[in-house]
Amino acid sequence: MINNLEYYKVFYYVADSKSLTEAAIRLSISQPAVSQSMRQLETAVGTKLFVRTSRGVRLTAEGEMLYRYVKTGYEQIELGEKKLAQMLNMERGELRIGASDMTLRFFLLPYLEQFHEKYPKIRVTVTNAPTPETLRYLQEGRIDFGVVSTPFQPISGITSVKVKEIEDIFVAGLKFIQYKNRMLDLQELEHLPIISLEKKTSTRSYMDDFLQENGVVVHPEFELATSDMIVQFSLRNLGVGSVVRDFAEEYLEGGKLFALRFNKKIPERNFCVVKDNRNPLSAAAKGLLELMQV
Repeated sequence: MINNLEYYKVFYYVADSKSLTEAAIRLSISQPAVSQSMRQLETAVGTKLFVRTSRGVRLTAEGEMLYRYVKTGYEQIELGEKKLAQMLNMERGELRIGASDMTLRFFLLPYLEQFHEKYPKIRVTVTNAPTPETLRYLQEGRIDFGVVSTPFQPISGITSVKVKEIEDIFVAGLKFIQYKNRMLDLQELEHLPIISLEKKTSTRSYMDDFLQENGVVVHPEFELATSDMIVQFSLRNLGVGSVVRDFAEEYLEGGKLFALRFNKKIPERNFCVVKDNRNPLSAAAKGLLELMQV
């Protein structure tokens, strides 16, 4: 293997141009430097690679064989550099994000719309999963970053940035109108038919922990996979739904649902962008985070 790969670069241009002068022009070096590089290469490989002609140079049989391999390798390097430049210039590439239904819908989606408008050639993959799974995907390197909801246990090497406050509430329909505008004790939830998310979600865990800290234990009558379904069940008066306010906002404003009031405030939570410090971010990931001002 030749120690100085620059010789092969010069060899490629001479063979492609069939002219030492033309190769020198394309390489922006002097013709004597081109000649010297070819002599050094021929000495190193132990054979003549070019024969001078009246019109320039031609390859020997040995030179033809070597050129076939050098041409493939050099052009692949050039192609790699071109593709890399396109990625850095956001002309191509892939962006992998982890997000739950809630963080995608109420935070991430507008930014993805802006990003796609600005960089239409970037392929975006969103892995839809609850917070615990998103954090695991981040540790495994399957996503560039995640957007999750608190609470979650701190993980070594993972940094989080708060990007939006969210509010957990209990909503009810007209069947429970007697509770509207009343200041309730949290304990009264034990006597109501509760509709909640399944236990694997951070939202459910947060509410269970909060209630237990205040001496309240509820046994939901319905455990559903999505907050949208909780809202629909609440609209049909099947119980009192535990949701993040954003999911029910339309129906709260329209008067079809109301939020129960308690004498103890449910602490607000946050959406957070999470990144793994061990894995450098791609240009595409940096571009989206800049849009999000994170």
